[in-house]
Amino acid sequence: MTAATALAPSAFPALPRTPASDVKKLGWRGVMRVVGQGGGVLVTNHDRPEAVILSTEEYQRLLQAAEAARALQEDALQALRRRFDERLAGLRSPDAADRLRGALAQPAALAGQVRAGQTH
Repeated sequence: MTAATALAPSAFPALPRTPASDVKKLGWRGVMRVVGQGGGVLVTNHDRPEAVILSTEEYQRLLQAAEAARALQEDALQALRRRFDERLAGLRSPDAADRLRGALAQPAALAGQVRAGQTH
């Protein structure tokens, strides 16, 4: 069983549906007419999704959306790396050991509250 046959047609609510037999009946031009109207068509076999045919414009739009999402994820990862490197640089300074000893020597003043870190 492939992933496509495991999905219900309701997983593709925005796409018009056509049975595989209609693809043969309508021919390529007929199928492309349906694709042109909605940007894509879901081809089913016995009411199970089997394939999605997309227009080149819709395919390009999906590629661009995926690339934009990947770029956002990469930007977030770069920001995380930068923050980590900044904190690590503080540990590498010549007075880092003295600052740590000084911080540990001071009693914690929590005023009855628990502190987990800067963001919590």
